[in-house]
Amino acid sequence: MSMLSINPVTGQTIQSFPVWQVDTIDTVLSEVESAQEGWALLSIEQRSVYMRKLAQVFRQHRDDYANLISEEMGKLLKEARAEIDKCALGCDHFAEHAGTYLADEIIASDASRSLVVYQPLGTLLCIMPWNFPFWQLIRAAAPAMMAGNTVVLKHASNVPRCALALEEAFREAGFPANTFRTLMITASQVETVITDKRIAAVTLTGSNAAGRKVAAIAGQHLKKCVLELGGSDPFIVLDDADLEFTVAQAVTARFQNMGQSCIAAKRFILVDAIADSFVQRFKILINELRSGDPKIETTTLAPMARTDLRDVLHAQVERSLAMGATLVTGGEFVGTQGVYYAPTILDQVCPGMPAFDEELFGPVAVMVRVKNTEEAIRLANESPFGLGGSVWTRDVARGEFIARQIQAGSVFVNGIVKSDPRLPIGGIKESGFGRELSCHGIREFVNIKTIWVR
Repeated sequence: MSMLSINPVTGQTIQSFPVWQVDTIDTVLSEVESAQEGWALLSIEQRSVYMRKLAQVFRQHRDDYANLISEEMGKLLKEARAEIDKCALGCDHFAEHAGTYLADEIIASDASRSLVVYQPLGTLLCIMPWNFPFWQLIRAAAPAMMAGNTVVLKHASNVPRCALALEEAFREAGFPANTFRTLMITASQVETVITDKRIAAVTLTGSNAAGRKVAAIAGQHLKKCVLELGGSDPFIVLDDADLEFTVAQAVTARFQNMGQSCIAAKRFILVDAIADSFVQRFKILINELRSGDPKIETTTLAPMARTDLRDVLHAQVERSLAMGATLVTGGEFVGTQGVYYAPTILDQVCPGMPAFDEELFGPVAVMVRVKNTEEAIRLANESPFGLGGSVWTRDVARGEFIARQIQAGSVFVNGIVKSDPRLPIGGIKESGFGRELSCHGIREFVNIKTIWVR
């Protein structure tokens, strides 16, 4: 059995990699377990030296890594470069702030001295997706490793070259041997790794179906897990929004990474007073997008990552149209080569339609019209998901008031939802549980230990 690296622009196989057998997995897990004790004994200041070197590696190989991302999952080259920049930023952030985030906390009690300390759990299994093949791993691994954990990566099967490049990046940065390893395994082998006694905890970014399976397995074996799953983020536009600015941001929020992002804006909830104008302006801008090789700077419409993902998206569009949604533009494949899908607008979308109830992971914008702010809030929350959301208005106080009522892990006012090392990110409801990034994220995979002294 092999894992294939396939170029979504051409459909051609770039390289194949053999899937590991049980004995190889066993050997690597033992090596990582052995490395963890020495890694945990280092001070945070000592670990930070390695993490800062990793940031340097990302900056030094920025173009190489960006080209690799574009080749393997189709991201626009400028977006791929930005992803690598973010990896460097994340490494630097946790190198600088882990000491503060994990500092002993002195608490007054009936003891002579009582305190809370934060200590590593062991080895963390990171199950990562293909859509941000470098950043998704770094935002989980950087804080976990600064806390003293070692990490093994099970990456998405369609980005094996990115997975191996990440391991090489840690090696080039000088990390002690086997503190970070990539496992060349398939989804069918994941359960065996989760249940292995050498794995202390697991984090997954991926689909709801995968999240349920991982949570069930981890729970059965009493292992901590963090899940960042799907999203159907509302993008609420009020009647006083600056439309020119808001529409431009809306196009980026939906079509960045070809719409293949959990925190992409997916449901545009528009107050009636501005709905027609918003949709018209939005259509003009997305019809200017041009498909092509994502490595060419003039390309603004990248391919989707895989043909099966495009087929699923198109089926969701077709089912929504059959249930009464209106096709404003798009809704079709582009060209005869590569995994391209036309930028699409579905209008008059209502609850009960796939376009409203499900996650549309691709370049399809869903327009939902509402009479007033109250209805906008109600429909924003009428979703099984709760990852992110945004509110657009000239009245910032009003925007924050509404943001507090949206059921999501992150809500932005007059800004596109994004991850930031300084701020926690994660979801509620079917978007998962636990947090990544910031002080909250680094404390997910530590033993929060009380020490009481008389």
